[in-house]
Parts: sequence; C-alpha cells; structure tokens
Amino acid sequence: MTSTLNARAAQIVETMTAGAQERRIARHEIDGGGLFLDCGIKARGGLQAGLDLARVCLGGLAEVSLPMGELVGRAVPLVQVWSDHPVRACLASQYAGWALSEGKFFAMGSGPMRAVRGKEAVFDAIGFREESESVIGVLETRKAPTPQIVARIAEECGVEPWNVTLLAAPTASLAGGVQIVARSVETALHKLAELKFDLGRVVSGQGAAPLPPIARDDLAAIGRTNDAILYGARVILHVTGDDESLREVGPRVPSSASHDFGEPFAAIFARYNNDFYAVDPHLFSPAEVVFQNLDTGRSHAFGSPKPEIVARSFWD
Repeated sequence: MTSTLNARAAQIVETMTAGAQERRIARHEIDGGGLFLDCGIKARGGLQAGLDLARVCLGGLAEVSLPMGELVGRAVPLVQVWSDHPVRACLASQYAGWALSEGKFFAMGSGPMRAVRGKEAVFDAIGFREESESVIGVLETRKAPTPQIVARIAEECGVEPWNVTLLAAPTASLAGGVQIVARSVETALHKLAELKFDLGRVVSGQGAAPLPPIARDDLAAIGRTNDAILYGARVILHVTGDDESLREVGPRVPSSASHDFGEPFAAIFARYNNDFYAVDPHLFSPAEVVFQNLDTGRSHAFGSPKPEIVARSFWD
C-alpha cells in the first residue's frame, strides 16, 4: 500500500466537502488553523455522512454499507463492514484510543491522526505507525473543536495546525450512530490484542451490527450503540495458523466472556455511576466471533447474539 491512512482519509474528506449540501454537513475553518466538518452537531447530517465518517475512521481501508436486516421480526438497518487490512484499518485508525480534553472540551478521538501520534500501546502491539504532514481525525462529541484542541493535536502529531482536519458528530445523531456501530470488527480485534493474540495471523475481517434508532440524548444513545455491538454484532475473522490456539482464545473473545454481560448497557452503566472505566473491559466486544482458518479450512464460532436484549434497548 503506497497511500497512507491519512492520505486515503483525505480523499474521502474531499468528496464530503464537495458534496456537503447533499450530505447535510457544514465546513468550518477554525481560528488559528484547522478545518472542521460538522456532521451532526448543528448540521443535520445523515446516513451518507455516517458512512463517510466510518470510512474516514477506518483510514479508507474498509468498505461500509447499510443493508436492511431484521430484529425480532422488525426491519432494522445493519451497519456492515469488511476489510482486507483490518488490523491497520481498525486498530491503527478506527479505535477511539485518544481522549482529548482541553478546558470544558472533551471528545474521544478516532481516525488516522492516531497513527501519526502513535503514543498508544496498541501501536507497539501491531508494529505500525505512519508519518504525514497533514492529519485527519474523527471526534465523538456535541461541541465543535476549539483552537486549543487543534493546537494540541497538531503538536502531538508534529504537524502545523492548518494541516489538521477534524470531523465530528454526537452519539445521538444519524451520522454519529453509523460510525460508532461500524466498530464491530474493531472491537473483536481490540479484544484479541488485549488477550495477546498474534494479530499478524488476521488476514481479513467482516462484521455487521444493527443500527439503533436515534436516542433522545447522548447518554441514551451510548446505551443503544453499545448494545448494538455487545448483543447484536456478528464478526468473521479470516486467520492463519493452528486451530488449537483458536479454540483456546475463542471463548474469551465475545462479550459473553464478561461478568457484566446480560443486561442492557444503560443499566450496567448506571450501576457503575456512568463510569466507563469501572465497567469490565472484557465486555466491549461483539456478541459473536467466528474464526475461519485459511490454512486448515476449519471454522470456530464463539458467542451468540441476544436479539431480545437489543430489541429492549432499541424500542422499550
């Protein structure tokens, strides 16, 4: 691959900017340098903006679509993702591993700017970082990024502020919901990284999760989008190597491996006083993970969706 994650994401941003009106997004220049695309804060945004946001998060190395599915007999869209470079797309770019806080502003940062910063432990695990004179990031937030946040990102990435482009949407928005639920494969790979699985064995990956209705506020949306992954996501990973190690690690990968598994995330979150870091980290993975071994031709499936919990979260 000759193009960097940031260069691929920049091409998507160009398309978004050219079609801003159709996507119902707004382009803003930030004082002191930097560009901001509002995909759901004051701008309405939409499904196409969400697909673009997800593709930017994935550094342009994955396809994302919205086929229609079914949940307990009712129609529901699915956020479907596949990549032939899933470790780089998901862990070097999509994973929301950069907590950005400056004054009253806070957001979780995703996207290929993380690969340039390269300070998270996951980059040592996957053995990948990149250099780029400009960076692209995606923020899950209801506030527009400030000049101070842009300056901090520029400093930590070693670029000029005017070479920072940020896209943002809140959780309780069409675009925000799509880009968050597009993380089915990413959560499986992150769990494998935590379990010290050799990620060099992962060749390709695909996943799907139900897209929830937009919630009344961001806190409720956090519950629904997490339930979409924890109880509704199904992931297939195409891997190499032996089968015995897959049988050993497999039961620990899906969300059911967590002692917090079994009730809607909103209830779990409330039990921990809305503290993400108090929730069992082993909960954050797909409901079902299937390993298809390209060397032996064997498949190994672990976990299973809980559609009744997803339905209660989405519609009760």
